[in-house]
Amino acid sequence: MKNLVHWLFQLFRGRQLGSCAVLLLVLSSTLLSPEDLKSQAATQAPGQTTSPPSSPQESSGEMAVKDEVNSAKVDEAATFRVNVKLVLARVVVRDSKGNALGNLHKEDFELFDNGKPQVISHFDAEHSKPETPPAAESAERTEAAKSAEPPVVPLRYVAYLFDDLHLTFENINQVRAAAERRLNALAPTERAAIFSTSGQSQLDFTDDRAKLLQTMQSLRPRPSLGGEITTCPDISFYMADLIVNKNDPEALQLAVNDYLHCTPGLNTSLPQNLAVNAGNFVRGLAMQTIQVGEQDSRLAIGSLRDVVRRILLMPGQRHLVMVSPGFLTPELEYDYNDVIDRALRGQVVIGALDARGLYTVIPFGDASQPGRAETDIPGQPFTPTSRAQFDIQGASIQSDILAALAYGTGGSFFHNNNDMDEGFRRVADVPDSWYVLGFTPVNLKLDGRFHTLKVKLKLKDKVELQARRGYYAPKHAPDAAEQAKREIDDEVLSVEELHDLPVALHTQFFKATDDTAKLTVLARVDVKHLHYKQAEGRNQNDLTVVTAVFDRNGNFLQSNQKVVQMRWKSETLESKLASGITLRTNFDVKPGRYMVRVVARDTEQQLMSAENGAVEIP
Repeated sequence: MKNLVHWLFQLFRGRQLGSCAVLLLVLSSTLLSPEDLKSQAATQAPGQTTSPPSSPQESSGEMAVKDEVNSAKVDEAATFRVNVKLVLARVVVRDSKGNALGNLHKEDFELFDNGKPQVISHFDAEHSKPETPPAAESAERTEAAKSAEPPVVPLRYVAYLFDDLHLTFENINQVRAAAERRLNALAPTERAAIFSTSGQSQLDFTDDRAKLLQTMQSLRPRPSLGGEITTCPDISFYMADLIVNKNDPEALQLAVNDYLHCTPGLNTSLPQNLAVNAGNFVRGLAMQTIQVGEQDSRLAIGSLRDVVRRILLMPGQRHLVMVSPGFLTPELEYDYNDVIDRALRGQVVIGALDARGLYTVIPFGDASQPGRAETDIPGQPFTPTSRAQFDIQGASIQSDILAALAYGTGGSFFHNNNDMDEGFRRVADVPDSWYVLGFTPVNLKLDGRFHTLKVKLKLKDKVELQARRGYYAPKHAPDAAEQAKREIDDEVLSVEELHDLPVALHTQFFKATDDTAKLTVLARVDVKHLHYKQAEGRNQNDLTVVTAVFDRNGNFLQSNQKVVQMRWKSETLESKLASGITLRTNFDVKPGRYMVRVVARDTEQQLMSAENGAVEIP
């Protein structure tokens, strides 16, 4: 057991763990007394692992423990530590061959907010860590040696989101086989989940390849209204946006001409009032197209936001792959920028794959689109912009959302290429190197307005920078309690160990039956080495301790939060608390492998500690 915990400590130092179906069966927690420990040890079955006995406790009315059954909400973990106004931008720098550069420094970057240069106060250069291949002599090891090795635990979580609201059968067939090959090659330390924007094809994080492939086979196009909009005239979402929102006269006239061509019983020598009626009909149809298109776009972005929130519950390396032909987002800029901001705060990288591959636009339509007008109607205004030009522009613009999501979070955008195997490799793998720049805007107004961001390199070399295009200012400033909650939430869903406070973690368990067990997590705090505020003749500080349990797939199972209010007399600290205090949290679990995390934060110095552990209950 000791070796297993030590191995996990070493393995988890790079923020890689997990979480899922919320079971919240948190039981009572009390302070351990020596009698409690003796009783616990006496009931321990032979051969079961236990931690060393915990030290005596002294309270004498000098300490109160508030045990909160519902732990801090963990649906929006944040990386904003000291200043919640800190704006983060993840930047990937690639050379002319597409390779990510990893040798840059803070001084190499310039950052502009609404055109004004900013001081970069936060800078991290990060590098992906490839999985270490097994040693050459591993094949010669005995079966006993192999069975004694610690189990493989999940380090990376990839959520695949398929945009079946916009995908066609041709798109799905093009990406399905490549996606299945990717899932078949799932690494032992990787967990995958499948989601769809329609919500009808869903599978939570797992390493079960059979279930993953079965879910892939269930994918099919599912437009929200079944695509039942008249094709006479054929008005795309892009053209409808031009007609309704931008009052483009050429787009309107082209649609009117199309209507006059494709409507049976009409001819080109229509009376003037009938032409006016045709224009009104086209505007009405364009409005209907806008409503349907915006609904599908909102649903797609809403699903994307939900998947980001879901993957934030996975305390490890988080990656989201968006598979879509793209879609237009008029009036939805705030919504998808909010998704980018959530992803950045939760260290979620979004990769985007354009499912159309290397697509072409047929200038005069295909056999399924008869009667489309490409010529002007006698007596009608001249339209210099052709149908093909509108279609090409629309097809190009609808992929902008995919580029914004990928580049805004430090991911890759794969498009104009039919090699879907290479596409999934690029968008599902993290870059070799990337950078996180942060700055605190001066005199930032809390008005919720959009700010454009521009990142530049001082280098003369030809490089490509991928970074977010902007951010929205917050609408209010969080109070101290909200900021503390965010910090704790973030650390609970991380696997990075922090040792700012003297906190140690131990676990023990007791099996009541073959199918049930009680897992006890002990958090020992060396209270003598905490910093205290002197008030009313006592040493005062409050300590928040959160204990969380995750299953073998990294899925969040249970958690508990305690607030320890310490009001020690000086003589108590000096003479009676040499061994510190120990907090005990009990969880009802079934036999299996579990990962445990304890996070502590004090109010006096606002320091944090985070410890990882593991236990396997046979």
